[in-house]
Amino acid sequence: MKLTYKQRIFCYFLVIFVLFAGSIIIFEQSEEKKYRTDDLIARLDRYSEIVHKYIEQNQLNDTTIPKLHNLADILPDDIRITVIGTEGKVKYDKDVTNLNTLENHLDRPEIRNAQYQSHGWNIRMSASTKHEYIYYAKHYPSYYVRVALPYNIETKNMLQADKMFIYIVGIMFIIVLVLLNYAAGRFSSSIARLKTFTSLIKGDKPLPKDIHFPDDELGEIGYELVDIFDQKEKIKHNIELEREKIIRHFQFSEEGLCIFSSDRKKVYANTHFIHFMNFIADKPMFNVDMIFQEDAFSPIMEFLNDTNKVQNHSIFELNRNGKVFLIKTIVFEDKSFEITIKDITKVEKNRLLKQEMTNNIAHELRTPVTSLRGYLETLNEQSLPADKQKQFIDRAYQQSIRLSNLIDDVSLISKMEESTKQFTTENINLSQVINDVRIDLTDKLVENDIKLDISLKDDLHLTGNYTLLYSIFRNLIDNSISYAGPHTEIHINNYMEDEKFLYLSFYDTGKGVGEEHLNRLFERFYRVSEGRTRDAGGSGLGLSIVRNAVLFHKGEIQVKNRIDGGLEFLFTLKK
Repeated sequence: MKLTYKQRIFCYFLVIFVLFAGSIIIFEQSEEKKYRTDDLIARLDRYSEIVHKYIEQNQLNDTTIPKLHNLADILPDDIRITVIGTEGKVKYDKDVTNLNTLENHLDRPEIRNAQYQSHGWNIRMSASTKHEYIYYAKHYPSYYVRVALPYNIETKNMLQADKMFIYIVGIMFIIVLVLLNYAAGRFSSSIARLKTFTSLIKGDKPLPKDIHFPDDELGEIGYELVDIFDQKEKIKHNIELEREKIIRHFQFSEEGLCIFSSDRKKVYANTHFIHFMNFIADKPMFNVDMIFQEDAFSPIMEFLNDTNKVQNHSIFELNRNGKVFLIKTIVFEDKSFEITIKDITKVEKNRLLKQEMTNNIAHELRTPVTSLRGYLETLNEQSLPADKQKQFIDRAYQQSIRLSNLIDDVSLISKMEESTKQFTTENINLSQVINDVRIDLTDKLVENDIKLDISLKDDLHLTGNYTLLYSIFRNLIDNSISYAGPHTEIHINNYMEDEKFLYLSFYDTGKGVGEEHLNRLFERFYRVSEGRTRDAGGSGLGLSIVRNAVLFHKGEIQVKNRIDGGLEFLFTLKK
């Protein structure tokens, strides 16, 4: 059951007072008990002094020591007197007749304490009389005098503290509880009104026009809260408007955009920024803050570190991996700043593609058709031996396959660009897709001594089209097998992911291509080496299919040369 504020206040002060009163009682009882114990020890010390003086005045020795009975008869009956030699042998004991039955007493606690501190005391059971005593021993030059008092109920009461103080504190405690309950009630009434007010605020309910609070400090706090609430509502409305603007800006911007705090910590980064940043960097960057450690972005650091900068923004162009990026930095009044990365090669690339599209299609179709026609004309017009006829028929068949593959590739690209609704989507296990590609290309990989290293989770899922996802990795691996060369490696890994996208890297350890070719590799029918490509039997559409398949899955793809050799494709796929 939840306690009310009054009950909590009452309990808090109750606990405090109990601890305070308990501490006082414990301290007082401890001090009084110590005082009574010291008084009893002082009394026993006087008895030991009396025994010592009696021995000295009567010059008692081992033979005459029994005369101590005369003194013992004078002292109280319950006092037990024992004289012990420095070697521990008992010379006299009031309650023991046969001293030879007693053990050496040097190991007794009170004797040990007296040996090093001149006196000592202890409460224990007597080994000789089987009674419990409070012992006090004092060390003299040639012997120990020990006096003992039976530790019975009377003695225990002498050592106990007086209970009267506890009764007085108890009465005061009851009085304080009554006063505390009254004060808590007065205080909780003001708190109750504040609670009602805060409940209205929490429930987002309209506040009454005539709000009244008690005429005290809590009332002043209540009126201050009303003013703060009004200001909060105005600020909340303004923040919502600004937030809507920022969200729209981020959602519809095709630029890579990242906002940093004044201490250069990431506040927000969209997916374009992360993708562009990793494309430009030589190594994968898992943390956006690492941008300040990359040499390619050094102009940003120079601008931010310039304390005498005239303008609050800086713009520079960066040529990287066959692309041109426009990078802009804006510093705000609170020293936070924004970095945007824009790919400005896209417009030029689209223009070149449109110019070359018609010529490329005609050229690519002319080559297999011309070859096929030549073989068929030769077979039709000339009488050739059977082995030659078979050779020409095989070549014509290969050209027909190439022509068919070319038409299929063109058809697939057209569908992806113009009829994307024909491709159904479902939940796909990307790891399984890549494994299917690996199985289908096992013979080619073994034949070229190429190692395929796949670093993906087994349950990497996304919503997509199996055929298009298969074509992405099939074409990338085919491309590496054909052009990276034998005895190389192919690596596929998922280096990062967020709530919306998977970030994938595909690279081989081949020779790569010239920087002048990088920004054209995804163009239809573009070939780095015309003669070698034709020998390999490619249609020139493989990477274009890859790019369109990635775009179908709401992702982006970039390519760059690796420092250690080979091509690396960085692309995203929307989950």
